[in-house]
Amino acid sequence: MFPAMSDHPRDLRLAFRAGRAGSTAGLAPGREQANIAILPAAHAAEFEAFCRANARACPLLAVGAAGDPALPTLGEGIDIRTDLPGYRVVEHGTPREQPDILDLWRDDLVAFAIGCSYTFEHALMAAGIPLRHVEQRRKVSMYRTTVANTASGAFAGNLVVSMRPLPRASVALAEAISARFATMHGAPVHAGDPAALGIADIRAPDFGDAVEVRADEVPVFWACGVTSQVALESAGLPLVIGHAPGSMLITDVRSARSTQSA
Repeated sequence: MFPAMSDHPRDLRLAFRAGRAGSTAGLAPGREQANIAILPAAHAAEFEAFCRANARACPLLAVGAAGDPALPTLGEGIDIRTDLPGYRVVEHGTPREQPDILDLWRDDLVAFAIGCSYTFEHALMAAGIPLRHVEQRRKVSMYRTTVANTASGAFAGNLVVSMRPLPRASVALAEAISARFATMHGAPVHAGDPAALGIADIRAPDFGDAVEVRADEVPVFWACGVTSQVALESAGLPLVIGHAPGSMLITDVRSARSTQSA
């Protein structure tokens, strides 16, 4: 978790640009956060079609122009090369994380911003629903499932979900609240047995950090924007870039725009 400081999106982006790292969970209440996917323009139309075909996991918020690191509809002065706490780069099949992507930027790269469930977490907490990963300053737990995405050309793969353990009595309320955030994954895709999604061990997430699921709690699963990164990596492109797990773009957009019924 980021140390205490201004929660204004611009201040946070500038801090990340200066090298501060950490999860963005719990930051910038009332502002939209976004997963980021960056790929060569030659594949952008096909990837956009993939996102639209799998909109629950990959709800598009913005698509940048080729070679332009700005996303003006999401915030003044955004530089997608520097303004996340960390990046996941897969180059020729080898993944790594790095603090910025200035050294990798090219004139043919296109940035996609995809809705993130961190956006609705403030509404859950405001309703009195505890979120353990926020309390423990960890990244949300994320898992690969056996649920197949709708393919678009080279882009396919399986759904990735985020998991939050919730008190049994809070599950219905959490479902109703998150359903209002249609561009941030909406309502959960499953609550209960992880095996129903093909998850063998809930104690071993594929991305993010493990958190305890207690006896009086239910694991609740939402579609996750990391689905887009898995699809990008499965396509075998020489270079794809995304956010490091839990390290989102914090936008200037107020999340009120996402509170229509899903």
